[in-house]
Amino acid sequence: MKITRRNFVKLAGIAGLVGLTDVFTGCGDKTTTTQIQQNTAEAERIPPNAKSKVYFSKKIDAEHLIKLYEKINSEITGKVAIKLHTGEPNGPNILSPAMVKKFQATIPDSAIVETNTLYNGARSTTKKHRRTLKINGWDFCYVDILDEEGDVPFPVSKGFHLSEVAVGSHLTRYDSMIVLTHFKGHSMGGYGGALKNIAMGCASAQLGKKQVHGLEDTGDWVFGATFMEYLADSGKAICDHFGNQIVFINVLQRLSVDCDCAGTGAAAPEMPDLGILASKDILAVEQASVDMIYNFPDDRKKSLIERIEKHSGLRQLTAMAEHQMGTTNYELITVE
Repeated sequence: MKITRRNFVKLAGIAGLVGLTDVFTGCGDKTTTTQIQQNTAEAERIPPNAKSKVYFSKKIDAEHLIKLYEKINSEITGKVAIKLHTGEPNGPNILSPAMVKKFQATIPDSAIVETNTLYNGARSTTKKHRRTLKINGWDFCYVDILDEEGDVPFPVSKGFHLSEVAVGSHLTRYDSMIVLTHFKGHSMGGYGGALKNIAMGCASAQLGKKQVHGLEDTGDWVFGATFMEYLADSGKAICDHFGNQIVFINVLQRLSVDCDCAGTGAAAPEMPDLGILASKDILAVEQASVDMIYNFPDDRKKSLIERIEKHSGLRQLTAMAEHQMGTTNYELITVE
């Protein structure tokens, strides 16, 4: 099958059916809303010194984005990569370029980084990708398309499936990384957060993304819990590479069930904006983001939770825990 964005979305739809049989293959996939609430209650009983700090602001603007970043940036030095999902042309739900522009201006020697897409579309080649970046307003600073000049292998230590993953070769130019993520639903991942942003977003278009989709291993696409394990493998390689010099910021805004790769076809959000979460711990910030959605007090969360569970998205969390990429125990600290 030719890999176009339309066929890519069709494959994602198939994942919903596969997910029904795959949901029991990975640890943690039986997690329900009740279990999420129990986990939250349990976390509240853990002493603060045994938890990772997750900073929160319910205000989504440049001022508070910068405030949260300043809580976690003590080890961000040298040349800094800001990893974004810059989206398909005119996507209605992407992060505000105006907000990111103000944020990026405070970070010396920084650049936005992206990779080209595996599917054939408006970001599948560097030339088309740069045109899309301009359309979407990402032309206020240098955007480094990491795989413009090929890729390099990053090792995966004790991966579920991968022993290495091909990332854009330019990634080795950077000393530190800020993972700035529009948290939302995703048609294959259930949700797209910080893990998805780096695991697929740093993988090269022509090899790395095939590896993360299981195509190099199996000759076919993998779905459900197995796909989440491939994401965790790739994400672990990125986190291990940067060590302490990587931080994670999730913006819970425009909470569509669809990824920004859906472009203008993305579903309108049903939930209200919730805020910004920031941490040095990828698992803690992802768990806090998921908890915030599951603990939302009314049924506007229903469609997003259904999307997450249909595709075994919670396996992302348990897979990262098994990879020792962080902790699900966190202290939520509100920043005014």
